[in-house]
Amino acid sequence: MPVDDTAGSRTGVQVVKLGAHIGARIEGVRLGGELAPVTVARIRAALHEHKVIFFRGQQHLSEDGQYEFAQLLGEPTTPHPTVTSAGAKSLAIDSRFGRSNSWHTDVTFVDRVPKASVLRAVSLPSYGGSTTWASTVAAYESLPAPLQRLAESLRARHDNLYDYAATAEDHPDETVREYRREFESTYFETEHPVVEVHPETGERALLLGGFARRIVGVSGAESAALLRLFQDRVTRLEHTVRWDWSLGDVAIWDNRATQHYAVDDYDGSEQRRLTRITLAGAVPVGVDGVPSAVIAGDAGHYSSVAPLARAA
Repeated sequence: MPVDDTAGSRTGVQVVKLGAHIGARIEGVRLGGELAPVTVARIRAALHEHKVIFFRGQQHLSEDGQYEFAQLLGEPTTPHPTVTSAGAKSLAIDSRFGRSNSWHTDVTFVDRVPKASVLRAVSLPSYGGSTTWASTVAAYESLPAPLQRLAESLRARHDNLYDYAATAEDHPDETVREYRREFESTYFETEHPVVEVHPETGERALLLGGFARRIVGVSGAESAALLRLFQDRVTRLEHTVRWDWSLGDVAIWDNRATQHYAVDDYDGSEQRRLTRITLAGAVPVGVDGVPSAVIAGDAGHYSSVAPLARAA
């Protein structure tokens, strides 16, 4: 049943919780750029609490409407730091260019990690193609205290060498090879804290995922073991929620508190296409107060750096 609270009754927004740690469905909202401030505040609060939120029945939304709605939640970035052929407002998540069936937090290879994304279903296969999100806050909080302290002391290098399936030249489809070449056309590398302090909620979250290549200051074997140790905690089933898409669905996730995985369980002949608008974020800061550091690449063309807004 929807949550019955004062804010919900005042705005008409109802929040249906989907899991103990992550996920909620939002009812009573027609998304667009004309939402009342109190409704926007309710959506933002639900996002902070549930990490990923879902809206059914938004078939009226166009790319422009999606963009105008996203602007109510923050400052949109350009579609991608390297994939510049995608358009001016949104990035097409299109199965013709490959399938991102790997756990990741979006664009962690730059210093200004996006704070959130708004994803809209445009074309779907006849079956399959769901997406799963995992709470990196729940993952951190479930660690034993000694492992929390270890994670807090570590930093990891992230880069954009394409790691979803294979290197660009290994794929038989020229369309996919061209997309991956564009994805890797400018090299980015950033050193992030393994545990980020969320700039709005104050929660601690593991900052890892598919673009995390190695832990700084340890051997390759030790790095691989540590990455697997923490990543396994992120993807525990109790820390996840899975969404089966219908046309017109919209998902919004807190990119600083989640990872996600597009499930590749539909035929190659079927197309899956969603459009993503991403919101500018701040440079992550670790528990020790030390921010992320750029190793290679300038992401200034991708987005501004959102100001920190620490929780009280």
